[in-house]
Amino acid sequence: MLETVSAEAVVAETVKKGALYVVGTPIGNMSDISERAAYTLKSADFIAAEDTRVSGLLLSRLGIKNKLMSCREHNIVSKSVEIVKRLKDGETCAVVSDAGMPCISDPGEVLVRMCAENNVPVYVVPGPCALTAALAVSGLDTSRFSFEGFLSTTKKRRTSHLNSIKEGRQTLIFYEAPHKLKSTLADLHEILGDRKIAVCRELTKLYEEVIRGRISEITELYETKKPRGEYVLVVEGAPKPPKRVKVNKYMTKGECKEGMG
Repeated sequence: MLETVSAEAVVAETVKKGALYVVGTPIGNMSDISERAAYTLKSADFIAAEDTRVSGLLLSRLGIKNKLMSCREHNIVSKSVEIVKRLKDGETCAVVSDAGMPCISDPGEVLVRMCAENNVPVYVVPGPCALTAALAVSGLDTSRFSFEGFLSTTKKRRTSHLNSIKEGRQTLIFYEAPHKLKSTLADLHEILGDRKIAVCRELTKLYEEVIRGRISEITELYETKKPRGEYVLVVEGAPKPPKRVKVNKYMTKGECKEGMG
């Protein structure tokens, strides 16, 4: 007869002292929280959060009471030093972002790096991730892709960034805020050309929406449509270059055209 083991008992064995846990949380739909994630948040000695107010609401919904430490961009270095010291003293910390997988285009990556440099164990509790969710429903090529995060608010840096990746054949993924969407679409069109794009917003939430088309079509749409919510932009990679054919003097014009196809 097989012995049954509760899920709680299984996850309890994985929560170790003196370690950092990178915990994925829902990107919108609370039902997407995993049992292991909830248990880890409950079992950790404290939680490092991007925004304690947002994470506090999550814990409240889960019925979890735990200590929260604010770890934002302006204080992440000093807080990481403090956390590493506490971990070396035997405590356990769970790090979360406001939504999705922490430490990706997120201040938490500094904490993970510092743990790695100080030989502090780091474990992952996978969860929802906006970039892979958007890619999966984009209808574009998923075999190769590049996550480019948020483009700079500075025009010069944004232009330089896009120029550096415009020749790549892989699908490109960007995060964008609603107030920057129109300017970003304009830059994408100007530098990358009129490629196919999937504009994904409010993924897993009540007003989830995926709009597919050419960049020019989406740009025209948002001339009358007000951007709302957080966006993930999935953009088609650069087109294949035309086939290059070595022409010799014995080839006819028809053969030349056919070869260049």
